Amino acid sequence: MNSFLENLAKVNDVINTFVWVKIGLIILIGTGILTTVITKFFQITHLRHWWKNTIGSMFDKNVIGHTKDKSSISPFQALCTALAATVGTGNIAGVAAAICIGGAGAVFWMWVAAFFGMMTNFSENVLGIYYRRKNKNNEWSGGAMYYLKDGLGAKKGCKTVGSVLAVLFSCFAILASFGIGSMGQVNKIVANVSEAFDIKALSSVEVFTDVSLYSIIIGVVIMILAALIILGGLKRIASFAEKVVPFMVVVFVAGSLVIIGINYANILPALKSIFVTAFKPVAALGGTVGYVISTVVTQGFKRGVFSNEAGLGSSVMVHSNSSVKEPVKQGMWGIFEVFADTMVVCTMTALVVLTSGLYNLETGKLVSENLKDSTLVASAFNSVFSWGNIGQKFIAIAMFLFAFTTVLGWSHYGAKAWEYLFGEKSVIVFKIIHICTILFGAVLSSSLAWDISDTFNGLMMIPNLIGVVTLCPLVAKITSNYVRRKIHGENIKPILSYDSEIQNRAEEEILAE
Repeated sequence: MNSFLENLAKVNDVINTFVWVKIGLIILIGTGILTTVITKFFQITHLRHWWKNTIGSMFDKNVIGHTKDKSSISPFQALCTALAATVGTGNIAGVAAAICIGGAGAVFWMWVAAFFGMMTNFSENVLGIYYRRKNKNNEWSGGAMYYLKDGLGAKKGCKTVGSVLAVLFSCFAILASFGIGSMGQVNKIVANVSEAFDIKALSSVEVFTDVSLYSIIIGVVIMILAALIILGGLKRIASFAEKVVPFMVVVFVAGSLVIIGINYANILPALKSIFVTAFKPVAALGGTVGYVISTVVTQGFKRGVFSNEAGLGSSVMVHSNSSVKEPVKQGMWGIFEVFADTMVVCTMTALVVLTSGLYNLETGKLVSENLKDSTLVASAFNSVFSWGNIGQKFIAIAMFLFAFTTVLGWSHYGAKAWEYLFGEKSVIVFKIIHICTILFGAVLSSSLAWDISDTFNGLMMIPNLIGVVTLCPLVAKITSNYVRRKIHGENIKPILSYDSEIQNRAEEEILAE
């Protein structure tokens, strides 16, 4: 078993380095800049509009109300399910890991990735709604594989390329659902729960090397809970997500604000460290100046993408199930998704760590050798809420909810990719495999589970971004059409779908509203 894991780690390291360091970050940020420019900085120039039509429309029954159409879910349910998949261990352990490896400056690059990622996510969701279609079960099916095949594939000489990239994306999405959507999440749940709620009689029994009976039991419990929801389909996942996600985000942000407020004297030094060390990293990271800066930037971008998933093409698969007719409307929910995930939740986590005193802003090192990235945030909370280890237990529960909902959200992503490759009838096979990988995540080492997740993220990102870049002119056209109609009041024909039948039906429904 140990030999297998060692070989797996070596192979993964080679692929990970190529995907992320050689090409991934360049095309990721490049696509974000491109989509921002071609939409005329929509996230800034139309800030008031997208804010009003997302979080500002929370009391609109058309947004939060459950649709009678069994083939779709409400825009709010789509957001919550997407956030369920994005707000996970990356927001807690991922941010802590970025700071531990890349220093406080990594947070700045996480923000940069999120700023441009807003429009990458916007573009993905615009294309997702535009190229979606109904499957044999009369359910909406959308995602990068469809705009690769029918969008990129429709261009002259690109039919084969589009089809091949669609298949590759689907394969990588399935693998990613096992990594970021299962093993990586469960691994962090086990690490935090076993430490916060230790049961010596179980944790002292070693089943494998460094794997206790307690870890396996936790994995089995998570697997059973996930099965009860995942096997119920998207409606059950969305119903669970819309109840849990808003609650867990609000409670975590509130708890973080308390920690930051108590350590208010460290807020300005922490912010200064974020901006200064983004370009002038502390010596503790080691290596040449170029290498160190590269490490800081890479950690910020990687952890940012791991957290908000902008550029992966993942959340498109649930946003495409929304009951909205306008591609741009769902695209705006994509902007808010990245904003809420990174600019709010990840920033709270970073400030909790940097103001807690557990991370030395001057040296760039943790103040104790006993601290590690997987439990750093819990230790920061415990430094204030120390009675009965309440802080640590709070983070363990938060980590459980964040990670568990991510497992649920990614089960849908993987299922849609599986459906594209093998058809609707065999999706149950994927769900069973996905549920089983939960237990595997409970026994993997923390670093390996995380590294595998990074690699699968990068692999699915590449074909998706090729599709987004190629179809940028279409995104610009759809966005311009929407702005002219909805913001400037022009009476022109809406651009809603690549399929004339869906386009005509959507037009009729919009007129009837």
